[in-house]
Amino acid sequence: MIPLSWYMALATILFCIGVCGFLTRRNVIVMLLSIELMLNGVNINLVAMSYFLESMRGQVFTFFIITVAAAEAAIGLGIAIALYRSRRTVHVDNLNQLKG
Repeated sequence: MIPLSWYMALATILFCIGVCGFLTRRNVIVMLLSIELMLNGVNINLVAMSYFLESMRGQVFTFFIITVAAAEAAIGLGIAIALYRSRRTVHVDNLNQLKG
């Protein structure tokens, strides 16, 4: 049986990779992927704790997070495509004039 600390370490590593990717990259699509990595790190943590505490709450909450992540990815990619069509770039540094 794999100990709980290994799951926690994996979740921490995934979350830290997501944070570093979000803070260092300037591409909108890579930033969205980094957010997904952070959410998956949280999901691993919730499922591991739910399994070891013998409760279904963490696993049910994970399904809600996956649903929100799918909606965020769909909306985010739609916004990225709209930005690319209007500005011809998806780099955050070049998108400083987002006025309505």
